[in-house]
Amino acid sequence: MTDQARADQARAAESDIPGKPASASRTTLSHIMTHSDTNLLGTVHGGVIMKLVDDAAGAVAGRHSGGPAVTASMDEMAFLEPVRVGDLVHVKAQVNWTGRTSMEIGVRVLAERWNESAPATQVGSAYLVFAAVDADGRPRPVPPVLPETDRDRRRYQEAQIRRTHRLARRRAIRELREKRAAEGFDD
Repeated sequence: MTDQARADQARAAESDIPGKPASASRTTLSHIMTHSDTNLLGTVHGGVIMKLVDDAAGAVAGRHSGGPAVTASMDEMAFLEPVRVGDLVHVKAQVNWTGRTSMEIGVRVLAERWNESAPATQVGSAYLVFAAVDADGRPRPVPPVLPETDRDRRRYQEAQIRRTHRLARRRAIRELREKRAAEGFDD
């Protein structure tokens, strides 16, 4: 177990909010793709898939946090295969990691032909960060996520790595902008 994982477990133990298992808020959103979902190439528009991803992740974030949650960022949206009219798309989402007021939601997108019995194919994936908010739109605490399976624990550890990279990237960009401003560049 990493030092960060131990620190997260200690934070969860000290939290006033009881933890929730990852399975408590998992969800699947299914939607059949129609002609109104297509782009100029005749395949389903990436933005349509992204909206379904955000909708499923938002449902998971709201379930886990027990109230409203807003999208803070979307990382690594990967489109692996095109989606076609007539595909039945399944968007599977779950909480991977929680901070004090934020959550990373992992999403897998699968597609299958509506009229065939072949197994669904993974066509996309994404990681989103949601912040739980109160009625005034201010951040509010979220329950710690309790990984239950080896897969949940792996997803939790990978989410910690992505969080570390997000924070390092944000810090590096801020430092670069401050340096350029100090040098007189007005970007």
